[in-house]
Amino acid sequence: MITAKDNPLIKDAAKLIGSARTRRKSGMFIAEGIRLCRDAALSGADIRCFMHTSAAAVKNEDDFRLISSSAKRTEEISDALMKKLSDTETPQGFMCMIGADMSGTLHDLRSGAKYIGLENIQDPSNLGTILRTAEALGADGVILSADCCDIFSPKVVRGSMGAVFRLPYMITADLAAALVSVCASGIACYGSTPRNASDIEDVDFSGGGIMLIGNEGSGLREETLGVCTKRVKITMKGRAESLNASAAAAILMYRFI
Repeated sequence: MITAKDNPLIKDAAKLIGSARTRRKSGMFIAEGIRLCRDAALSGADIRCFMHTSAAAVKNEDDFRLISSSAKRTEEISDALMKKLSDTETPQGFMCMIGADMSGTLHDLRSGAKYIGLENIQDPSNLGTILRTAEALGADGVILSADCCDIFSPKVVRGSMGAVFRLPYMITADLAAALVSVCASGIACYGSTPRNASDIEDVDFSGGGIMLIGNEGSGLREETLGVCTKRVKITMKGRAESLNASAAAAILMYRFI
């Protein structure tokens, strides 16, 4: 059993939990909790190390066997270390270090497929919920601008309910510039905005493309909207001025996909 907080494995895990830069540099992230670790194993995720407490392994014997058989390395750690590492108030005693596939590019987009494009989404809860909804509705992948919050932060991973293990994604430094070549290749780009836009109920999305959703407060940037094939909106009948980003994304994705 690992009990020392200065153990190299524990120090690496702590850095992955607390630092987006470390996650990007190492190509790894943390998944915590019984359900997420089980989903990682069932989804064929690259589990580099499975850490668990003795009590959790005994209490969840079947899940322990499944996850440990999928992991390249399995280590028992003390309850105190698990609590110290945990991003939740009540740790369940299971934690995985997972390798992330960061090789996706915009050149991998397929004509006729349906993708979700996200620009400058800042709230990890919103991003996690959007990813979860995108997978549930059958999106073919997600494109994120580099200024979105980290897709592999603990809150996003937890909020996605395992979608990060299965949903193809790609990150681009300049979304507007990248979309120019995408549109030129014949893939439609739909920019969601309340200004000078067509109601989503009046648009034919059968040809596929990319549905673009912007920042929680300011929406899509003008340069991004400027390269879109068409602008679309959700017509609201009540007195509310706007919708939460994840709620708006869910409505857009339901109609689009």
